[in-house]
Amino acid sequence: MKVAMIQQQYHGSKEETIKQTISMIEDASQNGSELVVLQELHQTYYFCQNESVDAFDLALSWEDDIEFWGKVAKKNSVVLVTSLFEKRAAGLYHNTAVVFEKDGTVAGKYRKMHIPDDPGYYEKFYFTPGDMGFEPIQTSIGKLGVLVCWDQWYPEAARLMALRGAEMLIYPTAIGWFEADAEDEKQRQRDAWIAVQRGHSVANGLPVLTVNRVGFEYDDSGVLAGTKFWGNSFIFGPQGELLAKGSEDKEEILYCELDMKRSENVRRWWPFLRDRRIENYGDLTKRYID
Repeated sequence: MKVAMIQQQYHGSKEETIKQTISMIEDASQNGSELVVLQELHQTYYFCQNESVDAFDLALSWEDDIEFWGKVAKKNSVVLVTSLFEKRAAGLYHNTAVVFEKDGTVAGKYRKMHIPDDPGYYEKFYFTPGDMGFEPIQTSIGKLGVLVCWDQWYPEAARLMALRGAEMLIYPTAIGWFEADAEDEKQRQRDAWIAVQRGHSVANGLPVLTVNRVGFEYDDSGVLAGTKFWGNSFIFGPQGELLAKGSEDKEEILYCELDMKRSENVRRWWPFLRDRRIENYGDLTKRYID
């Protein structure tokens, strides 16, 4: 199966950014991709760099956005993974991935579970933690274990998706550097980000698809200089083999041919799920074992 991930920068407005996204989706479809994955909060700038009540207005188009991206998926006959700002009710918002089937219908959605609250990533101000669990989304091309950004640091999330039958793990992402960070610290951060997700692919015998934003986005609060999103989108196979990798500073479409039978073979060679000692894992539900 041919898949495509769209690594993109913000183009100054929602309209211009979406225009570029659609053009890249069309290219991916014309090149034979059946699955197209977009980055986290791909319609707008990454507004979580600061706390502003006005930014909640970006979620007011939630229902229109779903209708719009459904039409895009149908027009291009692709399974499309989007990342949208959901207004669920007054004062209740989620960071939500919506997956569309090739006919434009909603195959399912996932509300981001792990919500960060760090300088430049003030997501707890905006997003309520997800309440839909770690449930794969059934599509015509397989069961997609869709998670979002901060979820990618948690092996528990990847494992639960795998145990529920996910055939791949997908992470729309927005992560980058503060320009004031030392160069060696920047490299450690990026290397850790890649390493932990490669571990998810090995531990679960599944492909991992991670698409990240790229480009510099200013923080308009005046508190931070802004964030340079580091790109480096990647796809790992079920043994942690690198199948595709993006650049640090360019918009691009990452293509990959996934062998959907390979996970079966890998899990026969390395039967990690068989050998799990589930009777001894009860303490994982504790915050800390004192």
